[in-house]
Amino acid sequence: MILSRTSQYAVQALIYMATQPSATPVLNKDVAAQLGVPAPYLAKILQGLAKGNLLISSRGRLGGFCLRENGDNITLMQILLLTEGPTFTENCMLGLKKCSDETACPLHFRWVPVKMKIIEMLQDTTLGKLAKAVETGKYRLADVPGMLFEQANI
Repeated sequence: MILSRTSQYAVQALIYMATQPSATPVLNKDVAAQLGVPAPYLAKILQGLAKGNLLISSRGRLGGFCLRENGDNITLMQILLLTEGPTFTENCMLGLKKCSDETACPLHFRWVPVKMKIIEMLQDTTLGKLAKAVETGKYRLADVPGMLFEQANI
């Protein structure tokens, strides 16, 4: 379960939004500039997150994107299921099309317990926790996706 660039940008953008005053729309171009990511690519990602009901998108002079809910109610698992797809946690470590207990790849039974721990961590880690870690200076915003799979006590 290596995160795609899309997921990394999505997590970074959502953390940035979670650090902003509640219900304050932010412009895509401002988020992109803050994170150092391509604005057109980020716009597509944010639109997908809005379609997935994590963001509210509004047009016009006072428009932009803002979180639909408080960051404490949004888990990393919710974000990654939108950006990586619904089968994100079901993929084979070696990339085989069929890999289950019945048709196991050579790593299947060693990978399953590790994968379950990662899934548990993604379900327990909220956007709010990550935003607080950034706000307190524990992590820089650009560092967050790389630390998702560390055994960090956030």
